[in-house]
Amino acid sequence: MELFDTAVVLTRVMTSGTVMSIEKGDRELPGLERLLAKATARTHVSLVNSSSAAVHAAVAGQGLGYGDRVDASGYDEPTAAFLAWLGIESDAETAVPFARLRIDAANAGRLRELAAEIDAKVLVVDLCDLGFGPAAAVLTDDETVWARAERLKIFGAFDLRTMWTQEESNPDLVPGVQCNYRLSPLVAACVRVALNQAAKAEGAVR
Repeated sequence: MELFDTAVVLTRVMTSGTVMSIEKGDRELPGLERLLAKATARTHVSLVNSSSAAVHAAVAGQGLGYGDRVDASGYDEPTAAFLAWLGIESDAETAVPFARLRIDAANAGRLRELAAEIDAKVLVVDLCDLGFGPAAAVLTDDETVWARAERLKIFGAFDLRTMWTQEESNPDLVPGVQCNYRLSPLVAACVRVALNQAAKAEGAVR
């Protein structure tokens, strides 16, 4: 994305008065969620602020944690190391917990095509290499996986959709630990524009 386009996006978000993910008026995060859901043909999207957060949300969303075993043999060293730090052991005889897709400027226009090639219950889309700040998403058709991932990223007692009413939405899904994994609307806005522009450019080339 050109510097001018980035400046326009940032100015739009900053002047909107809504720059935090916990604000009810935010439109950038839902906009990126809709784009990713459509592009990957997954029903539910949980946006997070780093690739490690997405890995954590992907396994926690499936109820995996300390003492569990997964097949981590196909992941890169940092991912395998992070899973080990979470207390999840690698065992090639067990199931692979999630598929991972790294998106950068070179392949952003092919997001739909690349996602269609992946058949996995949980898909982690790493958006960090687009260059707008750490950003990633966990995508799934399983509502429970999504709900757990959403709860994990909120550092507090309530999720983003219920914190304004102070009512517990689903006590059974409260994780043992919650982290500040929320994605900034500023980053989300830039990522969304970059993905849209890349998709249009890819279509024009073809």
